[in-house]
Amino acid sequence: MIASIRIGVAVDFSPCSKKALKWAVDNVARSGDHLILISVSPEGNYEEGEMQLWEATGSLGDDVFRKALIPLSEFSEPHLMKKYGVSPDAETLDIVSTAARQHGIIVVLKIYWGDAREKLVEAVDNIPLDSIVIGNRGLGKLKRAIMGSVSNFVVNNASCPVTVVKSHD
Repeated sequence: MIASIRIGVAVDFSPCSKKALKWAVDNVARSGDHLILISVSPEGNYEEGEMQLWEATGSLGDDVFRKALIPLSEFSEPHLMKKYGVSPDAETLDIVSTAARQHGIIVVLKIYWGDAREKLVEAVDNIPLDSIVIGNRGLGKLKRAIMGSVSNFVVNNASCPVTVVKSHD
């Protein structure tokens, strides 16, 4: 029997992150695997008390992860997610709900606050992840030099395999 793996997918609910999510579901995740959606919000989008509660207790109470992972049943509820400043869209929810229902994939969400580049790399070791899938917006050389590329940073700093799904828009 093949052991289940933990696959992280960086999501900001943009077209390129949805493409990366769909790619991960279609090409990497198998029945019993954990698909962990990682959302990074800018600092200051949370109430400190709520964040400390999630960090201390988590949502699953699962010793395997020991982190605040939000199960699909909870992050599908808009009123629950509003207080964390995350609004999963209908298409993303459909992709993960279908994966969970049809393929037996366990889907959870982890929210970080701060710089996306640093937090995605941090997630690799903290969760921990066996691999991470991230979308690429296809920034030009000038924009990438000024703004920095999240995917490039993750590729160069993560301690697990990284798959970059290119956006051809």
